[in-house]
Amino acid sequence: MSESRWSHVDAAAAAVRSEPDESTGLAAARGRPARGVLIAVEGGDGAGKSTQIARLTRWLDSRGRSCVVTREPGGTELGRAVRDLLLHGACVSPRAEALLFAADRAHHVETVIRPALEAGQDVITDRFMDSSIAYQGAGRELSADEVRELSMWATAGLLPDLTVLLDVPVQVGAARRSRRGGADRMESEVAEFHERVRTRFVELSRSAPERYLVVDGALSADSIGEIVAARLESTGWFEGTP
Repeated sequence: MSESRWSHVDAAAAAVRSEPDESTGLAAARGRPARGVLIAVEGGDGAGKSTQIARLTRWLDSRGRSCVVTREPGGTELGRAVRDLLLHGACVSPRAEALLFAADRAHHVETVIRPALEAGQDVITDRFMDSSIAYQGAGRELSADEVRELSMWATAGLLPDLTVLLDVPVQVGAARRSRRGGADRMESEVAEFHERVRTRFVELSRSAPERYLVVDGALSADSIGEIVAARLESTGWFEGTP
């Protein structure tokens, strides 16, 4: 696949990548959430989510916040079984795959995320419903609207307060995955699949820019961490915390 074919994706992603800006963010529109803050970290495979989740956890801890770190799938016993089946098992049909991810999400929200938020804890989740819309809606070429409606029903309408999207060109993600080794079913998909996923993530960020922080995942880990921290500071959510 020629690089030029996907140059429009790079341009679109660059257009929505965010720099720290105190005029943006949910704080201006909604104020500080009445419960804990839900932050989803999204991106293609090899985007560097794990590194930034670790940094974000330390940032919240330094401000005296109680934080729950979880992931989809795999944040519950059920989720770990679903993860093993979907990522390391035999072939699963696209619709069955979407339904299983939604079932995991429903249980995850009901038993982990919502109780933590209501107890005043912040929650960082490695993937949330945007991953289903991108991977199953675009990657598997199902209806994005139907996949979104399924996830909205599964979560009873719960959306992240902030979604951090780490955007990297597909070839960069592939090189990182190659160095890491042990690719799962999703990671092993062809480049065209991952291009569709990346495109949909960017489209989602455009649909609700106040809820997203899009960062160039090819930047250094330190630079990305500083951009994320600046956005969180700008929300005003953590004012008055130790």
